[in-house]
Amino acid sequence: MAVTKKFLKTKPVCKVTFAISAPEAAEAVLVGDFNEWDLTSTPLKKLKNGTFKVVIDLDTEKSYEYKYVIDGEYVNDDEPEALIFNEFANAENSLLAL
Repeated sequence: MAVTKKFLKTKPVCKVTFAISAPEAAEAVLVGDFNEWDLTSTPLKKLKNGTFKVVIDLDTEKSYEYKYVIDGEYVNDDEPEALIFNEFANAENSLLAL
């Protein structure tokens, strides 16, 4: 399960569910353009099956770079829509287009 999108009909917002499987991990955080890469603002909740999950509202008509931080290690989505090289980070980030 990677990212699922639910577009709202009444406003230019999409409810985006981010999920990543990490059964051995203690914690996971979502960071990206939408939260200024803040390690404290978007923690994921660990489910009983070992998947970490969070739902956030994002503006449509935009693209967002993001990564997961699992037990302190930055990782890309298992199934991203695309990967994009970020010169600032000197690494690839997952890309989400809405």
